[in-house]
This record gives sequence, C-alpha cells and structure tokens, in this order.
Amino acid sequence: MPNPNDKYSIHSTDYTVGQHNVQRWGFDVHNPVFGTSAALILAFLVTVLVMDSATAKSALDGLKWDIIGAFDGFFMWSANLFVIFCLALVVSPFGKIRLGGDSAKPEHSTLSWLAMLFAAGMGIGLMFWGVAEPVAYFTGWYETPLGVEANTPEAAKMALGATMYHWGLHPWAIYAVVALSLAFFTYNKGLPLSIRSVFYPILGDRAWGWPGHVVDILAVLATLFGLATSLGLGAQQAAAGINHVFGIESTTGLQIAVIIGVTLLAIVSVVRGLEGGVKLLSNVNMLIAIVLLVFVALMGFAIAMGTIPTTIMAYV
Repeated sequence: MPNPNDKYSIHSTDYTVGQHNVQRWGFDVHNPVFGTSAALILAFLVTVLVMDSATAKSALDGLKWDIIGAFDGFFMWSANLFVIFCLALVVSPFGKIRLGGDSAKPEHSTLSWLAMLFAAGMGIGLMFWGVAEPVAYFTGWYETPLGVEANTPEAAKMALGATMYHWGLHPWAIYAVVALSLAFFTYNKGLPLSIRSVFYPILGDRAWGWPGHVVDILAVLATLFGLATSLGLGAQQAAAGINHVFGIESTTGLQIAVIIGVTLLAIVSVVRGLEGGVKLLSNVNMLIAIVLLVFVALMGFAIAMGTIPTTIMAYV
C-alpha cells in the first residue's frame, strides 16, 4: 500500500497485489483479464481462419484504412504532445523523482539498460522498416508524406523525415510515458504492475473492478497484436534473407519455422530471467547493431553526412 506520508502521494488503497489472482499449475492468473483476453483472441483467430483469405485480407485492410482516415491527425498531434510532455518533465521538479524510492539503486549498468531498451523499443521493426518505409514513401507505393510527388528529391527528403517521425523522438516519448507511469505506480506506490494502476488516480478503487479489467484487456490485446505484426513482418524478412543467401525457397513453412525459432529464444530468455536471459540477448543484439552501424557508416559515409541535416529538417 502506498505511504500516505509520501511527498508524492496521490491516493492510498487497501488493495494488495495479486489478491484476486488464482494460483494453479505453477501459474499466477488473473481470471477476468486472462479469460476475456484469451477468448477474444481465439474468437479473432477462428474468424480469420474460417474466412476466405482474400476476404479476410480485404476486411482487415478496409478496417485499417478506416482507422487511419479517422484518427491520423489525432495520432500525430497526440505524439507531438507526448514529446512536449516528456521534455517538460525532464526540466520540471518531477524529473528528479527517483523510481523505486529515494534510496533505490540501479540493478544494471547504463549500457545494459540502453541495450534492453533498444531491443524492446526498436527490435525487429527497425530492421524491416528502416529500409522498407522510406522506399515505400519515396516511390509512392505507400502514400507520400504531405502529398508530395513521388520519385522526386522532395519525396526523398520527406520520406526520410516521415520515417524519422516513426523511429525518432516521437515513439520513444510514447514509450517513456507508459513506462514511467507503470514504474512510478508500481515501484514508488506499491500498486500492481499493470496498466490499470496508471488510472488509479482517476478511477480510485474501481481500478480493481471491471473498469480496470477493461483497461488491462485492451492493453493485452494491443500488445499482442502489435507483437504479432512485428514478428510476422520480421519472419518474412528473415525468410527472404535465408532465400537470398542459402537459396532455400521462402515459403510459409520457412516463415513459421523462423517464428518458432524466435519464440523458443524468447521462452529461454524469459525462463533464464532478466540477468541471464533478456540482458544477455540485448547486449549481444546491441553489439551486432553497432557492427551493422559501423559497416553502413563506412560504406555510405558521404551519403549519410549529406542526408542527415535535410532529414532532421524534414522530421521537424
């Protein structure tokens, strides 16, 4: 329970972490969230699998474009506000709050934390979209940013600027707000490590009832579908790379094999824990990323130096 005398205290609650969970077969499960999320995911999978593939693709593409058409401006201005909020937080007195309490000490080195943040925040998406996204914008395969003419110098500049929008300060600001909220309410206030805790100042003790369940269910669905998208695109890219290097045909079976391999690595990483799993893989991943960065910098140094200033201006 949060300390009511804490100078940053907002509310106090009698709720204890995991009080409604069910422990069985070695699992610690919150039934309303787990059961509802699992049912919705299974319902989605069954619906898509029983549908004709072309029909399913058409329906999902239509839904995607409807969402983009309705909320694109809202999304962009929200991301801008996240960046402004984070910058304001850095220079405000709240930026001095130590996560975990005034006496908390970091468990890992700064480099290891950065490696884990990079692996979690960028991961497979950067490897895929780092090239695919600016090319798609430039050629007009995907709508060019701000409606500029495709395959022109202006399209090249705006394509890189739009790509930076998706991989620069804006996504990290969104990640930071969610991460800081979770960390503050969990490690400073003693609330559960779930999105519902962030809403406790608004919902009060209703956060432990169905309003909170709905928040957590939405968080589970958003996380799962986001990861599935990244993993699917990454599997396609990895299969294409295997085909290019080893001549193995890039089939659905190969893509499934890649997904299974990545999933097994993730399971081993989780079982080994943060120190022996996630941290180790993240450090290795960062070293490989640095080698790739050095290689690209050496091969295209002049091009990079010429495009960085214009890309930054296009981003702005």
